[in-house]
This record gives sequence, C-alpha cells and structure tokens, in this order.
Amino acid sequence: MSKKLSEIMSKCVGVFLLAFGMNTVTLAELPGMRGTQHIGITVPNVDKATEFFVDVMGCKSFFSFGPFGPFDDDWMTKNLNVNPRAVIDTITMVRCANGPAFEIFKYSSPDQNQKPPKNSDIGGFHVGFYVDDMEKAVKYLRDNDVKVLENPHPLTGTPLEGEEWVYFLSPWGMQMELVSFPEGIAHEKKTGEALWDPRSK
Repeated sequence: MSKKLSEIMSKCVGVFLLAFGMNTVTLAELPGMRGTQHIGITVPNVDKATEFFVDVMGCKSFFSFGPFGPFDDDWMTKNLNVNPRAVIDTITMVRCANGPAFEIFKYSSPDQNQKPPKNSDIGGFHVGFYVDDMEKAVKYLRDNDVKVLENPHPLTGTPLEGEEWVYFLSPWGMQMELVSFPEGIAHEKKTGEALWDPRSK
C-alpha cells in the first residue's frame, strides 16, 4: 500500500469514527516509539523508597548505581535541567508487575525543593496501580500503615465509568492511586479503543 493511499484511508476511517461519535487515537509520529519504558521519580531516601516498593507494593528491585557528580562545568544543567552543582547520589531500578520500570533517584542539590508537589501544582503527578480486588488492596495498604485517602470512589457519567479509584500516599508523600475496572470502562465499550491495561499480555 502506498503512503498516499494509507494516509487517505486513515483520514476516511477518522471521519467515519467521528461521524458515529467515536474518538480516535492519534498514532505517535516519534519514529520507532513502542511505549512507556520507565518513570523517573526523585525521593529523599532511596533505600526506604525501594523498601516500600519491594516490601509493601511487591515490586522487584533490579540494581543500583551512582553517584554522578559533582561536576565543575554545567553538564548537569545542559543534560538534566538541574542546578549545575546537583549530584545524583544513587539510582535504583524497580519494576511493579506488568508495568514500566521506576527509576528512583536520590539527588543532592543546593536549590532542592524537598516538598512533594500537589496534584494541583504545575508538574504535579501521580502513579496509578491496577488491582483486581479494590477492597482487599485497600485493607492491605491500611494494614501496612499506608495512608489511604478516604474510601474508593466509583466513576459514573464519564468515559471512565466502570472504574473505581482511591488515592494513597507513599511514606515520602508521593501521590499514588489504586484503580480497578474488572468489567471495563465506558469508553472501551463504546468505541472498542483500549487504554493501557496491565492485565493485557
């Protein structure tokens, strides 16, 4: 199939789906992109963070390395967008079940903000973990002295209808979430398009 014909067919399919109220997923233009490989997070203590991921969340720790720096030039600023005198003390790689790896950083920096951002802050974020049984997962976290915010909430009247969610906090204050949608979500049932699902093989 020629590139031109492929483009025409893609546009036709998009118009068809739009006409029937279906949302299309735009394919990435980044050459060779396969998906999310890892998520980087900065923590105050790598050992304690790794202990939480492994002993509480059930993730696997693979290896650690570092340090990097300090450097006399501005390499850290040019390559990592941090203070030129910043130092990466340690990096540890972990992976949680069928998901991307976490690259856990411990930085030292003269201008470091040691307060985690809220979701409402620019740059705020959270990490969501899929669980098969929300009730059991919440009880497990609470039994392990993890702060769970309120109780699970069902989502209704949105494309995510069918999902149940609840937030919890890591020991260092990072926002995390449990989600579960054993029967799927409304968007998938309506369009046939699937978001990333760690249950997929």
